[in-house]
Amino acid sequence: MTTVDFRLTEDQRALRKGVRELLDRRFDRDALRGAVDAGRLDRALWRELGAAGFFALRLPESQGGVGLGLSEAVLVFEEAGRVLLPGPLVATHLAAGAVPGAAEGDAVVTEAAEGLVPWLDAADVVLGDVTGAVPMRSVDPLTPLHRVRDDGRTSDPTAVLLTAAEQVGSAEATTRTAVRHAREREQFGQAVGGFQAVKHLCAGMLVRTELARAAVRAASVTADPVEIAGAKLLADEAATGNARDCLQVHGGMGFTWEADVHLHLKRAWVRARLRLPAARAEETVAAAL
Repeated sequence: MTTVDFRLTEDQRALRKGVRELLDRRFDRDALRGAVDAGRLDRALWRELGAAGFFALRLPESQGGVGLGLSEAVLVFEEAGRVLLPGPLVATHLAAGAVPGAAEGDAVVTEAAEGLVPWLDAADVVLGDVTGAVPMRSVDPLTPLHRVRDDGRTSDPTAVLLTAAEQVGSAEATTRTAVRHAREREQFGQAVGGFQAVKHLCAGMLVRTELARAAVRAASVTADPVEIAGAKLLADEAATGNARDCLQVHGGMGFTWEADVHLHLKRAWVRARLRLPAARAEETVAAAL
């Protein structure tokens, strides 16, 4: 029997640390809120991501890329999901090397998938048929959407996996936010984290996150479409479920516009629908059983 060690290597930990430091410096909470208010893509940030190798991560070194693999890309997209980095990141990443300027962050690439197109008006290049695209109101203020005819084809498995990785990053972020609030917020003379119901919520969030993370990282090694579909189901559940529970831990203040929790919930809803929705993922898994 062949065993696989899923622990991160020293290089992978260094990569994750570098990306986290870049995003914490370049896309902190103030930048997130600024993006919400502006309602447009930050081209300077996009080019900075390109210069850092975000889009060219899996492109061979002979073509000017970083030459890493899908497992490393999953780590990077987890970090993007953690801070709610906006834009058609997955499509641009996958277009690196095929679309001029995508790898460097000079071009924004989007794609029609599952009957939806994100960031259509901001894109330089659009992949897929967007004939008759109709703008629609997106629940997520940082993901403008257009609706197009759904031809029934499912998204590329790699795109699905990277979207799932973003969901895992969001699930981690809402878990940390809930735990921090539970430690700091006091009621009846003690931190709310001391109450049994809040402890259970936070523990459940952690379990969801780590289960989804393990599934996503395992699928990044096997690249098996069925395992990717299963990982996407778990990641969607973690992102949406954790955001809801984070709202619960925050109480009434969690539902206000000033709190960031609702942004994670809205993005999780959009990601869940944008790439391999639950019904299609379940069909993929069921067909293989």
